[in-house]
Order: sequence, then C-alpha cells, then structure tokens
Amino acid sequence: MIFRTKADLDSHPCFNKKASANYGRVHLPVAPHCNIQCNFCNRIYDCANENRPGVTAKVQTPDESVKFLEKLFKFRQDISVIGIAGPGDPMCDADKTLATFEKCKSHFPNALLCLSTNGLALPEHVDEIVRLGVSHVTVTVNAVTPDVGSKVYSWVRYEDKNYYGEEAARILLARQDEGIRKLKEAGMLVKINTVVIPGVNIDHVQSISTKAKQWGADIMNCMAMIPVHDTPFENLKSPSTDEIHRIRRSIGSDINQMTHCSRCRADACGKLGER
Repeated sequence: MIFRTKADLDSHPCFNKKASANYGRVHLPVAPHCNIQCNFCNRIYDCANENRPGVTAKVQTPDESVKFLEKLFKFRQDISVIGIAGPGDPMCDADKTLATFEKCKSHFPNALLCLSTNGLALPEHVDEIVRLGVSHVTVTVNAVTPDVGSKVYSWVRYEDKNYYGEEAARILLARQDEGIRKLKEAGMLVKINTVVIPGVNIDHVQSISTKAKQWGADIMNCMAMIPVHDTPFENLKSPSTDEIHRIRRSIGSDINQMTHCSRCRADACGKLGER
C-alpha cells in the first residue's frame, strides 16, 4: 500500500481544481505507439495549431526528456507533476515509459509522477508503476459494455493479434477492470477519463460512472469529443458545453467530477490552459 501525503492530494492540478491555480504539469511525449484505434483519434506529430491528446511537436527519448526537465525546472518552480500521456499509449511503449519514470524518480524526487493510459496493457505493469513511485493514474474508459465499445473502437491489438467489434471491446474492458482494481488495491489515486460522443456513448456515461464508483475511482473527467479529420467520427458533432454540464450534474452523486480539464497535448507544459 502506498502512503499518501497531503501533497499528493493538494498539488496535482488535474485531480484537484484548487491546485490548478498554483501548480502546473509537464507531459513527456515518449510513447508514440498505441495498441487500440479509437474512431475519434488521429495522432499527429508536429502540429502547432491543435491542442488535444495525441498531438506533440516531437517524440522524445527518456534521456531527452530528462535534459528537457533539467532546463525547465531552472525557470519554472510551479511544475508539480511529471506525466506521460502519449502521444500514443504509454503502456504500449512500456519500456520507454518506465525508463523515463525511473530517470525522473532519480533526478526529480520531489515531483509527482502521473500516468495516463487506455488500460489495455496496464495490469502486468502495476507492480512496476508502484515501485517507481507513480502516484496518480488516469484510465480512459469510453464504454463498459461490448456493444457500445464496438462502436467506439476500430480495433484492439492484444498479445500480437488484432481484435475487432464486440470481441475487441470485451478484451479492453476486462483489462481495464483488472488494471484499475489492482491500482486501487495498491492505494493509487485513479481518475477515469471518458470521451463523450453524441450518438455513440453519450447515453452510456451514466453506466460508466456507476462502474467507476464500483472501482473506487477518485474522480471522473467527462470530455467532449473533438471531431478530427481523417477519422470515422470526423463528421460527428461535438457535444455542447451545456450537454457536458448536464452529464456532470447527473452523475455527480456517483463520483467527483473534474470540471477544469484543458484536454492537454502529449507535450503540454505549464498550468492548465497555458498549452
């Protein structure tokens, strides 16, 4: 069991809205590959005009990340969190992700370490994540039934084989369930991210929040899907701000809601909203 300090709860700007006024985060883009294909996702590198997950100016090596942080921390004292969130899935590139966390733990022992993943390759790495001192983990869960999941994901690659349709969604959900349960057993702080997609899972979010509560997740972040070119969902309309607010109000009694997300790039740096 991880011993939680007050700083774990009070200085992470994503898990704690009050902290976002004083603390920032930095995302290290060391994980370019992904083991699932979401129908709303198009990972783009070197795109300065897009602010969303999956976008980065360049992919860094673990050593490049450390050098970048050494420079950053010389003039930014408000960065409390070092996170890895892509631009692919960090656990798909587990070797790069874990090596980066290992170096960060050694060089920057006072920083919180944070991971964001789709959960497919999470279960087998929980023990190592705990050992490295990662304290906050976000798992993106867009469906908790295979029928809805089959509409969200084009494919899932598991144990060197591609799966499609409800079979793919069933595998992903089982792995997310196992991984999240292990995280909570280890005392991790867990956030559930859900991309809200009109006509696909918007009426399913209540079921996701119910499951998140059963898992013992600490907070949930409902994010409006951003239509992205060259994806199956490029012509879907993004849910309105009012719709997202209504959803948050309707499930707020199940689980604490994050209301200040800035849908960070994989190379985000600074306070929420800065980039």
